[in-house]
Amino acid sequence: MKHAGGALIPSLTIDRSDKATLSTQLVTGLRRMILTGDLAVGTRLPATRILARDQGVSRTTIVTVYDQLLAEGLIVSRVGAGTFVSEEVSLAPAPPPLTGNDPLPRLASLSRGASEQYFPRLSHPGSPRAFVTGMPAFDAFPMSTWARISSQYWRSARAAIMSYPDPAGLPELRRAICQHLRANRGLVCETEEVFVFAGAQDAFSQIAEMILDPGEPVWMENPGAIGARNAFYSRGARLVPVPVDEDGIDVSQGLALEPAPRAIFVTPAHQHPLGVTMSRDRRFELLAAAGAAGAWIVEDDYVGEFNYAKSPLPPLKALDGGGRVIYVGTFSKALFPAVRLGYAVMPPSLVDIFERALGATAHGVSSAMQSIVTRFIEEGHFSAHIRRMRETYAERRDTLIEASARHLSGRIDVRPTETGFHTVGFLPEGGLGEAELERRAEGAGLATASLGRFALAPLTRKGVTLGFSAVPPAELARGVERLAALLGSVSSPPGSTPPPARRSSGRAHPDCPPGSSA
Repeated sequence: MKHAGGALIPSLTIDRSDKATLSTQLVTGLRRMILTGDLAVGTRLPATRILARDQGVSRTTIVTVYDQLLAEGLIVSRVGAGTFVSEEVSLAPAPPPLTGNDPLPRLASLSRGASEQYFPRLSHPGSPRAFVTGMPAFDAFPMSTWARISSQYWRSARAAIMSYPDPAGLPELRRAICQHLRANRGLVCETEEVFVFAGAQDAFSQIAEMILDPGEPVWMENPGAIGARNAFYSRGARLVPVPVDEDGIDVSQGLALEPAPRAIFVTPAHQHPLGVTMSRDRRFELLAAAGAAGAWIVEDDYVGEFNYAKSPLPPLKALDGGGRVIYVGTFSKALFPAVRLGYAVMPPSLVDIFERALGATAHGVSSAMQSIVTRFIEEGHFSAHIRRMRETYAERRDTLIEASARHLSGRIDVRPTETGFHTVGFLPEGGLGEAELERRAEGAGLATASLGRFALAPLTRKGVTLGFSAVPPAELARGVERLAALLGSVSSPPGSTPPPARRSSGRAHPDCPPGSSA
């Protein structure tokens, strides 16, 4: 049914008691209707003025909603004609849903044996310093607020604070996580789909235990996250290193290496360690491949809240129509590592399995930390902290990029980034090796890490990670100067020029390892 202002959308509603903003609710609702086909390809959407009147919101709110959907490629605007559901949506079919013939995961014995390459030791710095990765800004954390909430908790009734916790997590924290994900990540989930773990690493281990049998193939980004790699390898999985290009994990290469993976691990928001963001088209390609193979996708959204772009893409799970994505998040990056709280949002088909398994084998995570984090979220401190830290990290990122342009030009190609806690610096061919640079930096009190540490298969380009989140701008700038001093005697090869900084579609990213193979 049509009218002059475009399609009528009676099922699009907003809840003014919801903590999510009106624009977030409308974006989430329209995105879901487009991806499920309720709004067919080519459908003309109501004019902003008409939809604003229908929803009882300002026209500015609707303009913001349409701008976000335009950025995601779900709608197109035609001058003089209106706004329509994009024709490209038809090129991104939802993966097939689970059927009765799909095998369900079961427990099996842990694998034995490992190699240094496949099972590297995890290491974490003891204190913040220039270029450390994965560490939030301790100096900016609202410790007085945290101490007040902690004190209130320990004055609660003894039965409430001294009993065994729920193995799946405190219901109030699971509910608060759902509200946070809806408001901040555009991800809609039910409380019973959320499970709380002792950090993301614990979540990876528990997930691997549940969905994998020894010998089953798992796609791993190459280079990729070490912690998740260790969890899957401990389970006895056969790891398949899949190259990463400018759009994220290379699905076509993955299918060539292993067409029937049992699981796929990805970091779409901020690929670890290269820092690229998985493109919209690549996300749909990955979902389709997982659906065809009957594979689970483990999405690590470890710094998803920290996106400095104007129109960030939603999590992969928000686009998942086939129930394939297991979404993993953590409070260790948003708050501080010692909190040791992570969580996973399961597909509906896995909820009962995880409830039964955790109830039979786990004792749950500390009630004290869960309760304190819950109160921190419910009182609004968490959202406020995230907003402040986005500004703080954006300033520190800018300092790193600007100082690198002044002091490291020609020695290290430091890449810009719109997400996360770190970026990468690529080394010129024929210069200092990444392992040697890492060794020299350690001696100078700097915390770089070579890209080779994250690789299962050889990379075509050498480089190091450069974190910017942990220390103030002045200390970052001094760190860049010390790093430049280490490289003072190393010159770039004659005629070498940095690769272009901007990304473009349709080709391999010049700074990623598209030629890597298993």
